[in-house]
Amino acid sequence: MSPATRPRDLPPTLGMTLVEGGAEFAVYAGHADSVEVCLFDAGDTDGSTERRVRLTERTHGTWFGFLPGVVAGQRYAVRADGPWRPQEGLRYNPHKLLLDPYARAIEGEVRWGPEVYAHPVDQRLRGDDVVRGTLDSAGSMPRCVVVRDDFDWGDDRHPHTPLADSVVYETHVRNLTMLHPEVPEHLRGTYAGLCHPAVIAHLKALGVTAVELLPVHAFTSEPEVVQRGLVNHWGYNTLGFFAPHARYASAPDPQGALDEFKGMVRLLHAEGIEVILDVVYNHTAEQSRQGASLSWRGLDNRAYYRLDERGQDIDVTGCGNTLDLRHVMVCKMVLDSLRYWVQECHVDGFRFDLAVALGRGQNDDFDPDHPFLVALRTDPVLSRVKLVAEPWDVGIHGWRTGQFPPPFAEWNDRFRDAVRTFWLQDLGARAAGQEGHGVQELATRLAGSQDLFGARDRGPVASVNFVAAHDGFTVADLTAYNAKHNGPNGEGNRDGTDGNRSWNHGVEGPTDPLDLTHVDVGTARRRSMRNLLATTLLATGVPMLNAGDELGRSQDGNNNPYCQDSEVSWFDWGLDDWQEDLLATTQFLSTLRAEHTVLRQHTFFTGRPVHEDGSTDLSWFGADGEPMENGRWEDSSTSTLLMFLNGAWLQDRSLLLVLRGESQPGTVTLPALPGLTAYELLWDSTHERPCEPGPPLPPGPVEVGSACLQVYRAVDPT
Repeated sequence: MSPATRPRDLPPTLGMTLVEGGAEFAVYAGHADSVEVCLFDAGDTDGSTERRVRLTERTHGTWFGFLPGVVAGQRYAVRADGPWRPQEGLRYNPHKLLLDPYARAIEGEVRWGPEVYAHPVDQRLRGDDVVRGTLDSAGSMPRCVVVRDDFDWGDDRHPHTPLADSVVYETHVRNLTMLHPEVPEHLRGTYAGLCHPAVIAHLKALGVTAVELLPVHAFTSEPEVVQRGLVNHWGYNTLGFFAPHARYASAPDPQGALDEFKGMVRLLHAEGIEVILDVVYNHTAEQSRQGASLSWRGLDNRAYYRLDERGQDIDVTGCGNTLDLRHVMVCKMVLDSLRYWVQECHVDGFRFDLAVALGRGQNDDFDPDHPFLVALRTDPVLSRVKLVAEPWDVGIHGWRTGQFPPPFAEWNDRFRDAVRTFWLQDLGARAAGQEGHGVQELATRLAGSQDLFGARDRGPVASVNFVAAHDGFTVADLTAYNAKHNGPNGEGNRDGTDGNRSWNHGVEGPTDPLDLTHVDVGTARRRSMRNLLATTLLATGVPMLNAGDELGRSQDGNNNPYCQDSEVSWFDWGLDDWQEDLLATTQFLSTLRAEHTVLRQHTFFTGRPVHEDGSTDLSWFGADGEPMENGRWEDSSTSTLLMFLNGAWLQDRSLLLVLRGESQPGTVTLPALPGLTAYELLWDSTHERPCEPGPPLPPGPVEVGSACLQVYRAVDPT
């Protein structure tokens, strides 16, 4: 429908849309008195070529119009004027250049200074947010760029890997390849680098079915981080929900950056690897009302953000503001953004940062039937991709693990805590002659966390199991540090969590491999790494690996390197022998998972007989080979657990997992079960590198090492 024939009560699609003879533009600014589109020449960073076009059409708060002569490559932004009544949440200032919330590409950086604030501030960027400022921000703001959506996808298709068969690899675009020797230098740290054949070969050898990318939406650094001489490295500070972050592209122009992102997706898909985006719809880079006016705040602060009756931000994100998905236009923006990344960029799913903030209703309480969550579940596009919630925010009653509706999966922090507690915190306590927490919590997590995800027919695939992620210690650092060491972040070591459940095995920090007094420390740490990774990959649910943990990557004890775009965060691919061993171990465990259906259950265990011999689908035993009965679950001194996964009803071989959390070697009795004559040892975490299966062993006592995890397979009697 051309602009000349469009009904006046029907605005065009939000954002800039190329049409014959120019472009249609629409933006929501519900309380504005006027809106102008500002056009710039390419290369203009000071605003000297700015040409303003006043929008004259308005419907239901959306301003729109036709811009003749606009073509792909046009740089643009917006200005909005209206009432300045901060106590009512209205903060219009026509001196501020604003980004289009629907921009498909953003070029340039925010130059932090008084100009980008709608109120007067001093050089420390502090001031009176009640007074409207007069400085123009055109010379300090990025530009939106018009791009084409004509990428040649060929025969690309979504892999659609079932969750039960998935292995998720959480990674950062830059960290993975900045030091990779096989990736050409000009491609390191880019979308193109991430899909380089050497990187894809590494992912496939690990059995990775999906990469989960830390934020790739266009973002900027916080002013206080810039003042410390650092950058926002992780990307949880969004400038645009539709634009790929340009710095991650090797291509020099905005169109090339978008096409490079799409090319990465296409190449990963060709190898059967899905792309999941970590998305940050809970807050933006504008911080609190004392922050800058970069886009949404200048367009309609009262609509886009949660505000109290005094016009102050309601912050449940810890970042100064919270997007208000109760407002229909904000909810629409997020849904439109998600659909854009699926339909135009072919991504396969999303991990929602601080997802509870997205589901807080009219009274700010979390509502699993919030309109946004209902829309996601019913949308014909979005309901068919992977949806993963980080089930908490920092607001009151913010921890909601297990409370999201299907088809959401959730990061399972209870799994993380239980596994760390068993293999690290409790082991350290036992080494010091103290008791641990027992094995009941661990068993619940190993079996898929039915207590959390059993309702509404969600199944164990709702549990994304992890022991480490971008936020917190790496697996290697969990075994080497009792306390965080975040001094380089410049916040006096106050940032990052103190509740790490880690254990340094007697020495804080790295040890010299030539120091013979610490040989046992290094051996024990490596074993603990293997235990943590094995528990993640062998437990029921969806395993997620923190990228680099398979290499024993350390961040020098920094458990919050959000501002460290440096060797602290980048992967060192020059591997020592023990790292090669750890990589081979992780590859073996991932292959073991892929080969055995009993490790990839999509429904919960019943405990009822599933075979004619009376055996059940899942059985638990103590170190003596006897069933876990008569109060043994409640005994905090219990430190060994045997998990028998019956494969008979799945046309698979049965497996026995032995998890022994004792600091000294000892004896474990392999249980005698109906029809089972022998076991073969497939893997033992006391071995630095995977070995060939051992000889058949009859049920009965076997000698096992300290702090170890073993995997036995039932010998086929035929």
